[in-house]
Amino acid sequence: MKLIGMLDSPYVRRVAISLQLLGLRFEHQSLSVFRTFAQFQKINPVVKAPTLITDDGTVLMDSTLMLEYAEAMARPRTLMPRALPELLPALRIIGLALAATEKSVQIVYERDLRPSQKIHEPWLERVTSQALAAYSELEAELRRSPMSTDAATIDQAAIATAVAWHFTQRMVPDAVPAAGFPQLVALSERAESLPAFRAAPHGDSTYRHGG
Repeated sequence: MKLIGMLDSPYVRRVAISLQLLGLRFEHQSLSVFRTFAQFQKINPVVKAPTLITDDGTVLMDSTLMLEYAEAMARPRTLMPRALPELLPALRIIGLALAATEKSVQIVYERDLRPSQKIHEPWLERVTSQALAAYSELEAELRRSPMSTDAATIDQAAIATAVAWHFTQRMVPDAVPAAGFPQLVALSERAESLPAFRAAPHGDSTYRHGG
């Protein structure tokens, strides 16, 4: 398999980390949807990161769909709870983490891509409040039930949460001040120390197997 996209994307990074933890080998090509648009377009005309090229040449888009495919390939190994009572709260946490990710990305785009004179402050305030709400819910979930960050037992809920938090703190830390979220800070620190996270660091580097 080949994963296309830069690791400064939380969606790309989530897939890269998860593939490792599922024991699936893959190649990573660090292409930007902005700086290398034409090159990316030759691989995927939609130019969407992440893009996953399967072994038979099928092009997949959307990190959640990629991970569904990866889970099927890795069976019986899984990053998702098997029992319904454990699955439901995991799905809630993943949804919150993806919402926090989406709103953080929107803040980045509004600030960095839109001309300063055209920034729409009411929209920026709205998406910032949504990011804060998602992280507040995640902080409360962690207070109620801490998530494992052991390499052998970490699950997709913890991965999605840790990746989202790290992205927000790297890109828009002022929007979600870390001081108000000690549980998320601690989760992120533990997760970022894992080999799978270190091998796919946020930024413009390329994942290397065994890195």
